[in-house]
Amino acid sequence: MTAVARVTAAARTINVMVVDDSAVVRGLISRRIEEEPDLHVVASAANGEMALVELRRRQVDVVVLDIEMPVMDGLTALPLILAERPGIKVVIASTLTRRNAEISLRALQLGASDYVGKPEGAGSLVTAEDFKRDLVDKVRALGEAAVKARSAAAPSATPFAAPRTAPAPSVAAAPPQIIAIGGSTGAPPVLVRIFESLGVQIHQPILLTQHMPATFTALLAEQLQRAGGRPSAEGRDGEPILPGRTYVAPGNWHMTAAVEGGRRVIRLDQTAQVNFCRPAVDPMFRSLAEIYGAGVLAVILTGMGADGAVGCEAIAKAGGRFAVQDEATSAVWGMPGAAAKTGHATRILPADEIASFLIGQSGAHP
Repeated sequence: MTAVARVTAAARTINVMVVDDSAVVRGLISRRIEEEPDLHVVASAANGEMALVELRRRQVDVVVLDIEMPVMDGLTALPLILAERPGIKVVIASTLTRRNAEISLRALQLGASDYVGKPEGAGSLVTAEDFKRDLVDKVRALGEAAVKARSAAAPSATPFAAPRTAPAPSVAAAPPQIIAIGGSTGAPPVLVRIFESLGVQIHQPILLTQHMPATFTALLAEQLQRAGGRPSAEGRDGEPILPGRTYVAPGNWHMTAAVEGGRRVIRLDQTAQVNFCRPAVDPMFRSLAEIYGAGVLAVILTGMGADGAVGCEAIAKAGGRFAVQDEATSAVWGMPGAAAKTGHATRILPADEIASFLIGQSGAHP
């Protein structure tokens, strides 16, 4: 292998550090990551203090970070890790208790990119296989951005492409009847900023599907209500869709809309996963396109995979509109990128411009 080839191969490898006080868990995570040809564990640490020492000695793209550790816990270590290595991606690993879910959501607001739920033994909501698959998928998706940045310095690198933009529509559209939002990796802090800016200015109902497990979605709804003062809660099967409210798809349930007795209502189901997700964005978007037609305004936020793209096409074909978050401000440009590639996006926007876009399109005035 030539020197250039060695540099190029190294640049493509995603370097991972595993931080957990359990040697058994560190070993489990490290072995699973090392099974992937493009992933490599370059360091492991038993607490946040040791992680900072290793970080100063290693090239690390992604950190898998436990929450509860002696000496220095994950929440304390997180901002120090981000300050030590700007651009690094952090995946929080925790069991899905309410307390850990609250801490994980705080970590996302502090700059963590995503989380994975640890299995807790018999009866756990997360199986060992689910954990391993989720871990690898998220480490790979988040690591790719860091690898691209490193590859830009390699001799045979291809320059990083700028995000695409979409032209403004030539004719102003009527205000929507409903707003739909889909997101995944990196979306929770974006959602909080959007809801802080929206406040109670938008009277249309908002339906939101965020890839999250149970417990997390209830806490996210509470967080969004605090952020904007708008009534927000997990959707309940059969409840009417009312103006001024936000309905969050509960973890492990698809949330769709239906018409019953002349009323538009929320429907929940546990049919098969869509795009390896439940809740998934596509079923919600498709149901809204069928019921509201041209009255749908949708947004796809940062996230891995392609969930939402098919639903966006359905909305566009029904006469509705959708915007996507741009690549530059996305933790992962999977979902918004797939939706943008349909060619039907009304806008491709930085995260901080999405709220003003929704306000303008809704007929409200900032």
